[in-house]
Amino acid sequence: MLEVEVKAKIKNLEEFKKRLKETNAKFLKTEIQEDLYFNHPCRDFAETDEALRIRKINDKTFLTYKGKRLDAETKTREEIEINCGEEISEILTLLGFKTVANVQKDRKEYEFEKLHICVDKVEQLGNFVEIEGKNLTDKDKIFEILKFFGIEKGETLTLSYMELLMEKIKCGIKK
Repeated sequence: MLEVEVKAKIKNLEEFKKRLKETNAKFLKTEIQEDLYFNHPCRDFAETDEALRIRKINDKTFLTYKGKRLDAETKTREEIEINCGEEISEILTLLGFKTVANVQKDRKEYEFEKLHICVDKVEQLGNFVEIEGKNLTDKDKIFEILKFFGIEKGETLTLSYMELLMEKIKCGIKK
């Protein structure tokens, strides 16, 4: 499945919430997500621009592979996700995969004009919005919605939360 995603830091959460309410976006759910990212034993996913993660949401566990980015302005990439048990972490470790990062976030999900809007509070990073579509034709609509939220195209991020967290740790920046 193709995923077209644009992410941006939320500067003023209260103003953002006010504008989100004005859209009449349909609230879907709130959940706590824990993402555990792995690196391949024989190739560096940071160099190949791929990602392998285990996501835990309540009592559910998902294994997700994300392919190379297909677009410079967005995080458009092939994504394959399967529902699995918690044992998958042990299997990956036994196969030589190494844990590289643990990202925890509180997520509120909405639907608006067939797009998925996620408002995330990410531990150690702050508040973000992610807007996701299913094909490249959604890209212009995503940027239009971000503009309504007061976020310009140049303020968007193509880095994943894992990459932002690793960058922060590397630089030794405190919250």
